[in-house]
Amino acid sequence: MNKEYLNVITVDDDEGNIIFFKNIFKDLKIGVKSQCFSDGEGLMKYLKSCGAIIPEVIFIRYDMPGKHSMDYLKEIKADSKFSTIVIVMYAQQISEAEIEEIFVAGAHVFMRQPETYEGLKKAVTEIITINWQYHSSGLNIDNFIMKV
Repeated sequence: MNKEYLNVITVDDDEGNIIFFKNIFKDLKIGVKSQCFSDGEGLMKYLKSCGAIIPEVIFIRYDMPGKHSMDYLKEIKADSKFSTIVIVMYAQQISEAEIEEIFVAGAHVFMRQPETYEGLKKAVTEIITINWQYHSSGLNIDNFIMKV
């Protein structure tokens, strides 16, 4: 694959988190084109639209209000045209059973959301770097899971 950047989407109802993610993506050495949505409905509407650019990575906050993010995860995984998307679920407070459920439902990465910006930057950088390696080398993303 000869790509110069990754398309990344962040889904989070917290505007502060969105700003953090945008700043982190901007500072990465790897090229990232990012889009943000405040809820899963906006994400799904975009993904199903005619002109949608299918992202390589989607970061979804696990505990958003409204329809549960697990429902969106399952909806994405059920559609074969989204099979190459790496799904990263993240949360601050979550049980090990819920993390296991996230992986069983098809997420590739679970990230425990760090309490500091620097911690978040380190975790997101690691996730994006590893995904870049998979996408630029042609490795099989189907076998990829990660817990940060």
